[in-house]
Parts: sequence; C-alpha cells; structure tokens
Amino acid sequence: MKKKLLIYLSVVMVFIAMSSFQLLKTSLKITVIDELGNIVEGASVQLYPSEEDYRNEVNAVSEVSYTDKKGQVKFKELDAKVYYVNASKGDKNNIGAGVQTDKLEEGKLNKVNIVIE
Repeated sequence: MKKKLLIYLSVVMVFIAMSSFQLLKTSLKITVIDELGNIVEGASVQLYPSEEDYRNEVNAVSEVSYTDKKGQVKFKELDAKVYYVNASKGDKNNIGAGVQTDKLEEGKLNKVNIVIE
C-alpha cells in the first residue's frame, strides 16, 4: 500500500513540475516578401528591443540573420514583447512598410510577414 502511494505521489509531483515548466520557448518566424508578394531569399534581418534602438541601429537582440529559400528566418528564446525589425536586400528595405511586431505570445511560435520595397 505504501509503495503504491509513493508511486502515485511521485507521478503527481512530476506533473506539477512539468506544468510549471515552460516547454515551448517564445520564438518568432519572419517571412520577408517584396512589394509583389514574392518571397525574398537572402534578405538580412535583425531584431531590436525598442524603437529608439531600431532607429539608431544599436543593441540588436541578435546577430544579423539571412532568410532561407522560403524567405524565412527564425529567432528563438525571445521575451514576450514587441520587437522592431530591420530587413533589407540590395536597395530594398522595410522602412515605411511596417517595422513593428505585435506583442509576441509567450511560449508560442509567432509569425510575421515583413514587406521590403
């Protein structure tokens, strides 16, 4: 009887520990498209924590990342907050075409399209 009770309590404790542990990290997948809606491979993308940092191009959240064949780049282990995105390729960029994300949802893969023109 004691053995069954110990097993039961152990299982309950494991479930409690798992429920308080965040299994999924907050992340952001950005797809860069051009003004015609075509995906842009090889665009540079960088995230900033505030509008002021974005405007001054300082204190970036990460190194510059480049979009893949699907025009996508992913940033992992982010805080659930608003970010400012600087995306460009050649003479095209997203200035004036949307630079701010919505507040990211914690523990989810958030998705954003960024237009460069």
